[in-house]
Amino acid sequence: MSSEPTSLARLSMSLPGELFRQLDMMVAERGLPSRSQLIAELIRHALAEHEAYTRPDEMLAGTITIVYRGDRGRVRHQLAQTQAEYLKEVISSQHVFLEDDQSLEVLLVQGPAVRLKDLCDALRRVRGVHQLQLVTTTALLPPLYEPDANLTEGAAA
Repeated sequence: MSSEPTSLARLSMSLPGELFRQLDMMVAERGLPSRSQLIAELIRHALAEHEAYTRPDEMLAGTITIVYRGDRGRVRHQLAQTQAEYLKEVISSQHVFLEDDQSLEVLLVQGPAVRLKDLCDALRRVRGVHQLQLVTTTALLPPLYEPDANLTEGAAA
């Protein structure tokens, strides 16, 4: 097998009949061209999750999706306070109001796996949070801001 990223390796596997049928249904329902594409996606997700648990210092990027009950702003305020404690990791957030006084918030995050896990644990402790899911990838965002060395030297002169 070549080490080039575009090379392919063939995998043969056996599945119980019912699981195989469900896999084919999922491929069809998503309109994917093949089982291979779905299985590769599932494996990538599992590998990123594995990295988060086995290599705590590994840098990961991803999203944290939170569903919570509004409760007159108290929950939202506590979530914002928690996010402020993780300013290096929380890159941006998007909030929308849902039905029945619920809210959905999605955070774009990047940082060491252990810090992202700690952030999720802190957010889960906020009373009123109903659901929280971290989805990570080992692909990283490019640096958001790097000071130009010429500018910082000129400012010091």
